[in-house]
Amino acid sequence: MQAIGRRRLPWLSRGLVAGAGGTAAMAVWYHLERALRRGRYTGVTALADGTPVEGLWSHAGLDYDDSVVPGQIVANILNLPTPTPREAGAITLVLRWTYGSAFGILHVLLRNRMREPRATLIFGGALATMTSVAFPLLGGTPPPWRWPLDAQASSAGSHAAYILTASALDNLLR
Repeated sequence: MQAIGRRRLPWLSRGLVAGAGGTAAMAVWYHLERALRRGRYTGVTALADGTPVEGLWSHAGLDYDDSVVPGQIVANILNLPTPTPREAGAITLVLRWTYGSAFGILHVLLRNRMREPRATLIFGGALATMTSVAFPLLGGTPPPWRWPLDAQASSAGSHAAYILTASALDNLLR
């Protein structure tokens, strides 16, 4: 039953809002984690071949999503000249907010076909699989099980923040 005066968002808008909310939760996660750790983390500093990697907001990313690697992947896919770390960081942020917002649509589509918690479990599994496969194949990172333990924990926490927030927003806006 719909509340009086409350209009439902169309499915596409609901997915974009849910995804943007999840992306915001991920950004807040990184900010809080960085503040709480006060520089005391191993993070990610290199690709599998030893090439140095910079973080978005510090010398090392908390995990590869918090580094310039996503921007380098996009530049490579689009055949752009090799970006500077600053340019790769800017591309990473654009990617995060566009892809993160659009990915919320998947939860809407899943939720239209199944109940919770199954929709969120599949949604989270899809995101985790994409992250685990894309970084090593496209970005030259080690596989996730070879990341430093604190980077694995950061990745799990930031993605859980995204998944749970995006799912909750989609369900709330139905």
